[in-house]
Amino acid sequence: MKARQFLTKEEQKAVVSAIMDAERATSGEIRVHIETSCSGDPKIRALRTFHKLRMTRTAARNGVLVYVACDSRRFAVIGDKGINAKVQPGFWKDVVALMGAHFSKEEYAAGLIDGIGLIGEKLKAFFPYMSDDVNELPDDISYGDGE
Repeated sequence: MKARQFLTKEEQKAVVSAIMDAERATSGEIRVHIETSCSGDPKIRALRTFHKLRMTRTAARNGVLVYVACDSRRFAVIGDKGINAKVQPGFWKDVVALMGAHFSKEEYAAGLIDGIGLIGEKLKAFFPYMSDDVNELPDDISYGDGE
């Protein structure tokens, strides 16, 4: 399956809407990247993708990437150093567990939406929205061919 076919058009819109909703209450930035395959550790691939998408360029270093390799059935959630310095150890594991529970039932859009919601709550707690905040990264889903 090609990465762009992983979610239906309606599901893609719902995921983007979830990103926009989560970001309304925080200065943090959330991105979703979907690839076809990942032959190695998804965290390493997610980190490479994080840098490729220039997610380290946020002022507070509070970007979060949700990475999915659809055919490989692998995914990872990683945050930049600003958010990682604030969340409790194991926070990303909680997000991954929530998403994984949905993914195991092939509820991919629901898993992404719920994961984004949980990420948004944590970002809001540590990086609340300020009146001068700007959207530093695109809210759309990015796609790649994978490794």
